[in-house]
Amino acid sequence: MSEKKNKKGFDPRNLKPEEMLKFEIAAELGLGDKVMEGGWRSLTAKESGRIGGLITKRKKEMKKEALSSLSGNNDCKNGENLL
Repeated sequence: MSEKKNKKGFDPRNLKPEEMLKFEIAAELGLGDKVMEGGWRSLTAKESGRIGGLITKRKKEMKKEALSSLSGNNDCKNGENLL
């Protein structure tokens, strides 16, 4: 028979970078213990939505920082910016 993914909780040591960001935000909101005990499904829709909103906000900030660091780089030919 096929084995279902029936994990209670999860292991924060084996996370992909995107999952690390998600767990980091959950921990900042005080939800880290809840996620570790019951997994992501233990969160309410409101809690999950809050995490998703903050992930989006943080990704936009990271993208903006990356673009601003690229535009400040003047190593291009003829002094042209990358953007």
